[in-house]
Amino acid sequence: MIVVTGATGNVGRPLVQALAAAGEQVTAVSRRPDSDADARAGVTHRRADLSDPASLTPVLDGADALFLLVAGSGEGLGPREILDAAKTGGVRRVVLLSSQAAGTRPDAVSHAPLRAFEEAVRHAGPDWTVLRPSGFASNAFAWADPVRSRRTVAAPFGDVALPVVDPQDIAEAAAAVLREDGHAGRTYELTGPAAISPREQARAIADVLATPVRFHELSRAEARAQLLNFMPEPVVDGTLAVLGEPTPAEQRVSPHVEQLLGRPARAFGEWAARHAAAFG
Repeated sequence: MIVVTGATGNVGRPLVQALAAAGEQVTAVSRRPDSDADARAGVTHRRADLSDPASLTPVLDGADALFLLVAGSGEGLGPREILDAAKTGGVRRVVLLSSQAAGTRPDAVSHAPLRAFEEAVRHAGPDWTVLRPSGFASNAFAWADPVRSRRTVAAPFGDVALPVVDPQDIAEAAAAVLREDGHAGRTYELTGPAAISPREQARAIADVLATPVRFHELSRAEARAQLLNFMPEPVVDGTLAVLGEPTPAEQRVSPHVEQLLGRPARAFGEWAARHAAAFG
């Protein structure tokens, strides 16, 4: 049995679907019930909260593998307590969804909690794997309302390109690592197939909609003010540093999605086409 935390999110939901489609018994864990998950064969939905490791104990009992998705930066969570609960439940394999910046920016305050999770996972047992995705293509959902209402995308650093990754690819890579042997002790970087700038992403959305979409470049200060509405200050500053002054490693396309899945990573335009209704 495989336990998937964060089972209702952009990665967790398609991961549950991929595992169920492969015939696995899945326990989909979230803080809120998901009636859709209960309808899928082989899937049991359970309520638990990573901030309360004791709530995980009954969920993890008898599990073989755990997909550990830490919402946000992971600040305030106890990685060792969570992994102790997994060990008590008999979990042998742990796959952690971390972030590319946990490796590319080892001193960044914004990603210190994720680095703590990586460290805890590496010491939790022999069969661990860390996934470090780049920025998510699905972050473009933040533009859905202005695209629908004004046919406008507003973002900072309009011409700075990064290889954003489709969450579906992350989910399928995670499914492979959870189900297959040979990934223990490995860290995989998951990126898209090419670097793409916010301005180019706006063009891709326009192509999908077959209608012009105007790009408006925000200043760093404007973007920071917007992000502070829903992110802690260290995370905002860390995010803007990656978006505005990426390191060469953050702009590099990783081969790991293709190695894990046997096919190229999906391009941003494919993600946009799949979610065209959100922008239409």
